[in-house]
Amino acid sequence: MVVLNQVIIMALLILTGIICFKMKIITKESTQSLSSLVLMVINPIVIIVSYQVPFEKRLLKGILWALLLSLVSIVAAIIISYIMIRKKYDRAALERFASIYSNCGFMGIPLVNGLYGAEGVLYITTFLAVFNIFVWTHGVYMMEGKVSRTMAIKAVKTPAIIATVIGFLLFILKIHIPDLLLTTLTYLDGMNTPLAMIAAGATIAQTSILKALKNPRLYYVSLIKLIVVPLAAMAMFCFLPIDNMVVGTVILASACPAAATGTLFAIRYNKDSLYASELFAVTTVLSIATLPVIMSVTQKIL
Repeated sequence: MVVLNQVIIMALLILTGIICFKMKIITKESTQSLSSLVLMVINPIVIIVSYQVPFEKRLLKGILWALLLSLVSIVAAIIISYIMIRKKYDRAALERFASIYSNCGFMGIPLVNGLYGAEGVLYITTFLAVFNIFVWTHGVYMMEGKVSRTMAIKAVKTPAIIATVIGFLLFILKIHIPDLLLTTLTYLDGMNTPLAMIAAGATIAQTSILKALKNPRLYYVSLIKLIVVPLAAMAMFCFLPIDNMVVGTVILASACPAAATGTLFAIRYNKDSLYASELFAVTTVLSIATLPVIMSVTQKIL
């Protein structure tokens, strides 16, 4: 019920973004600016704030487990995508990208925060760090057919990874941010969910969602992303002697819809950006139904 409530709230926020775009309160350009604000400023702040907890060996152990499980889950998603999407055509890279890389920053952080609180955010930021390294190396390779040293360096220079390193060092060294600054950062932290979902809604409004929902291929890719990949993670992790919150967080991150990054990469590498937007839109809409089911099953097993 907690997940369902969170998903409904996020769906209403997405609807707000759609209405704002339709009423021209938000434009295509401002949608991109809003997305950049969330990814480049708000998300890193959320990450740093999540590490502002008293140091405990239990938490450190959880972070290290989250790192390992995140790595395994993304590698498993890569293998599954290549097995289930074998066609060699222009859209195959977009479909594999959507199947592998989830919207763990936009949707994952708010959902985990609602379900597990600050400690859960601590673990999903670890997933986010692994996600960024893979997306800027393997993701670029899928789109362009090669990956340069510059891209590999860029992978570790993303704001999310820099914020994770800073937050982790503050946590390990037991450094507490001054209350005045922490209060300011906490206010910005609270903007993450509404801004991210409104930006997602505005992005969906730019696609012909009704037309996209009539394309059976999109349902196949959604099946892989929203059902097969998280079920694989569930099968691998649910029976391990690991903190349930760590396992639940990684599974939830895997069950999130396709990453908005897929559309940005499609534009950058001259792929079918409209199809990438449709993948993002359809998986996001369908995740409103699948996420509560996946997390319900996960909680029952755990």
